[in-house]
Amino acid sequence: GIIMVKNCCLFLLAFCLCISCTNKKPNNLSEAQIVVPNQVQKNWADAEIGVLIHFDMPVFQPDYNFRQWGTHPDASVFNPTELNTDQWLEAASKLGAKYAVLVAKHCSGFSLWPTAAHEYSIKNSPWKDGKGDIVKDFIASCKKYGIKPGIYASTTANGYLYVDNPGKVQEGGPVTQEEYNKIVTQQLTELWSNYGDLFEIWFDGGVLSKDQGGADVLSLVQKLQPNAVAFQGPYGHPNLVRWVGNEEGVAPYPCWATADSTTNADGTTVINGLNGNPEAPYWCPGESDFTLRWNRSFQGGWFWGEGQDSMMFTVDELMTKYETSVGRNTNMLLGIVIDKRGLVPDADMKRIEEFGNAIKRSYSSPVADISGSGNTYEIQLEKPLVIDRIILQEDISKGERVLSYKVRGELDGKWVDLCSGTNIGHKRIERFNAQKLSKLKLEILDSKAEPSISHFKAFEELKN
Repeated sequence: GIIMVKNCCLFLLAFCLCISCTNKKPNNLSEAQIVVPNQVQKNWADAEIGVLIHFDMPVFQPDYNFRQWGTHPDASVFNPTELNTDQWLEAASKLGAKYAVLVAKHCSGFSLWPTAAHEYSIKNSPWKDGKGDIVKDFIASCKKYGIKPGIYASTTANGYLYVDNPGKVQEGGPVTQEEYNKIVTQQLTELWSNYGDLFEIWFDGGVLSKDQGGADVLSLVQKLQPNAVAFQGPYGHPNLVRWVGNEEGVAPYPCWATADSTTNADGTTVINGLNGNPEAPYWCPGESDFTLRWNRSFQGGWFWGEGQDSMMFTVDELMTKYETSVGRNTNMLLGIVIDKRGLVPDADMKRIEEFGNAIKRSYSSPVADISGSGNTYEIQLEKPLVIDRIILQEDISKGERVLSYKVRGELDGKWVDLCSGTNIGHKRIERFNAQKLSKLKLEILDSKAEPSISHFKAFEELKN
């Protein structure tokens, strides 16, 4: 089961119009019975790549532990002398990210905007003499770079106010639970009212429901940001996405976008069905979050630590994470650190650009790309080529219809099996042993209704 608490283009070498649409079995579900995404969820899936930007007190005071109540660093510690949100979004752009999520408040409780809810924010820091607003700057930079903005708005932990998962004030805290709920409501109202429409809202660790003594977050998000996708958001919000169960960029396979139970209101609840369920009634796809830096580095790789600029995954390792996140029907969310200057470190910027270039090099130039409806799709290459990977995509506006498939390749009249699987969904990347092929064939073996394939792409083996 999934534990919801988390610690914190086309150049064609082929003429490929050969598509046959002969159904092999009766498709027994009506159109009305198939679960489909709404337009918000479809747009989110199409974005595919995002970044998650962390910047909080551990950058300035590395030994700080938010659970040691009353030991939070003074706001004066926060003083990034070169902070530049344009540089952050430049990094996101180099990756190829379509959206960016800023951690506006992490576990310390220190707020990166001048909140009126309490005194622990940048308004009492030396940065810009207390007159700055990092959230405002971030939103402006998102617009400049054409990247959709999101905000991490965790309600579950707050060291300043003695709050721990799943959003409960601990004994000896400076506020009551009722007072904390009012602070949560005020802060979320500020974030969701003052900075325009948000693409995604991130609730790390879920949301303590109103019935369990928490703030009424569901009503608030439906009122102020009804079109935002909510990661681990309140049960009942129509645009929910779920966690894949790890912070390593490895979605389980299969990973259906439909789930028996969407992210629960209680962030501590174990949700069964990490893989989703093709017969489930809710559209709640997965998002795979992982770090650029090693998981064993400072704060799990989510925050910058002194002397750790070499502790990063290689481009090959990152590409594997891309293929097991985006390539397994989830979005990929890359964790980017900000150093105490207020910048993405130079080494990280370089690796991010290398990663973005590798994605483009590997997957932007298929030798063939066909689409259609039915159970059989055949690519006829103009000449034999060495092929070692494919992309399959369904038209998810019609739901996830494919239940199983296989792909074969042909050379000189001999067909060989290349790969097989179950879930395709928004995107499935398959790698296999490089083969010299003149044809490729996708066969849908089982489906809910007539399959609709938006892309069947083949890629020539990359030459070093």
